[in-house]
Amino acid sequence: MMDNSGGIIDELEERFGSTVIGEQLTRDVIPTVWVKSEEVHSVLKYLKSETTGPYRMLYDLTAIDERLRSHREDQPEGDFSVVYHLLSFDRNADIRVKTPLQGEEPSLATITGLWSSADWYEREVWDMFGIGFEGRTGLRRILLPPGWEGHPLRKEYPARATEMEPFRLPPERQEEAQEALRFHPEEWGLTSRGEDTDLMFLNLGPQHPGAHGVFRILLQLDGEEIVQAVPEIGFHHRGAEKMAERQTWHTFIPYTDRIDYLGGVMNNLPYVLAVEKLAGIEVPDRVKVIRVMMVEFFRLASHLVWYGTFAQDLGMLSPVFFTFNDRERIFDVVTAVMGGRMHPMWFRIGGVAQDLPEGWDKMVREFLPYMHSRLKEYDSMIMRNRIFKARTMGIGSYSVEEAIEWGVTGPGLRACGFEWDFRKKRPYSGYDHFDFEIPTAQNGDCYSRSVVRVEEMRQSLRIIEQCVHNMPSGPYKSLHPLTTPPLKEHTMHDIETLITHFLGVSWGPVIPPGEAFVGIEATKGCNGYYLISDGGIHAYRTRIRTPSFAHLQMIPLISRGYMVADMLAILGSIDYVMADVDR
Repeated sequence: MMDNSGGIIDELEERFGSTVIGEQLTRDVIPTVWVKSEEVHSVLKYLKSETTGPYRMLYDLTAIDERLRSHREDQPEGDFSVVYHLLSFDRNADIRVKTPLQGEEPSLATITGLWSSADWYEREVWDMFGIGFEGRTGLRRILLPPGWEGHPLRKEYPARATEMEPFRLPPERQEEAQEALRFHPEEWGLTSRGEDTDLMFLNLGPQHPGAHGVFRILLQLDGEEIVQAVPEIGFHHRGAEKMAERQTWHTFIPYTDRIDYLGGVMNNLPYVLAVEKLAGIEVPDRVKVIRVMMVEFFRLASHLVWYGTFAQDLGMLSPVFFTFNDRERIFDVVTAVMGGRMHPMWFRIGGVAQDLPEGWDKMVREFLPYMHSRLKEYDSMIMRNRIFKARTMGIGSYSVEEAIEWGVTGPGLRACGFEWDFRKKRPYSGYDHFDFEIPTAQNGDCYSRSVVRVEEMRQSLRIIEQCVHNMPSGPYKSLHPLTTPPLKEHTMHDIETLITHFLGVSWGPVIPPGEAFVGIEATKGCNGYYLISDGGIHAYRTRIRTPSFAHLQMIPLISRGYMVADMLAILGSIDYVMADVDR
């Protein structure tokens, strides 16, 4: 992340005085300010709409259980902290606002009146931490079932099944659980009666193929017209952020592959970049280019899945077979390089698992012209198809302002004509040395989102071609002592180096205390990891900011007034996977 804050913390201290408790220095150099909980709403309102170069996007909202944390220099006392991460496009800068909370059942004012997207984030914080938000309605579970007991991201909550009683589901408990899933319209402010007609409620999912995963949307219908939509998520929740607290820094890498499970090593990248920022590791140029090449291969693979399944959602049966066949060609290259297909788990702290194999460039050179020609075929088959256009043009549209309000990133944001790509605006892993364009469209509808993704595939091929022609020589891992696994050549010099290597392999690296966030332009938008180290072999807190979580919250806004059949086009055009939503 870039720091073009222009003295924003000094500005806040001058404006709000003692309300601002102080500044916190972080490894990512994002301006981080502590604010009293009773005034945090006023500070956030000022940052969103009153300061010059406002921070218009609520990029993330999460919490930290501080009670067992040892290293809290420059931080006020508190049992919990709520963290607001804001993004200013005008400044190309971020700010992190934190507020301390005391007690077992803390609460603070809601910000749903400031940002529409705060609704799900606040529900998640309450679900996971038990922190309440005053002045709002509908503070209910979002990732866990309604009858769940406890708040899993509190430190006293066990992280392993072996620390809990065996799970039992007696008949009466099963009946209670099933009844809790029953939809009660009045709880959502909905009615079954219109002005002159009875309204109907329809479950779309969680087993419908058009829902693209275990995802339920309750549709309130007037005939076939959508009056209201209520998305329900959490069916795919696996506790990824909790598991990060029990895994070592190194052994959590395989878990990241399963977040956006179509993104492969794209998920590894923000995680290892954040760990490297905490540890002060600088990787060689060869590592940067290898990483860029492989994440662009996975961008292609993910977009091909979207391309074929989206066409299938709209009634076209042939494209999905072609796109999946081309995805297999990508996996042939991925397997040759990494030894795995969908989840190769290949990036490492300080480098990659091994160097590129002999003949890798020949495979890539043969693939590039083939894929270019296939994209031309898909243009004729799909994008120029008049039925495809009729089903997507003018459907599910939103403006730039609405996209920013709801936290939309990636192709969904660029489909509104806003040229914003983290690879260009905030280059990481050497992207500033590559020549490529940022595709945009103008209408913010289903077709515009398709146009952007199709052109992104061509730009990925362009980047991969530059990787082939300009692959640097050099090592595939950093020489830094915290590189993981540690370098074998540092093993047998003396007993100290042998012991260090043994501990590095068995326990993993000890990462210095600190906080760091790194976000990247992933397949579906901005995917980022906010990591907190307390000076140990595990993360004290791992926050996974996924794009799909923000995007699905927007469904009611962009689906009202359309037909049920249009809902499937809207869902397909968003391009999400539920593991990316639920984690």
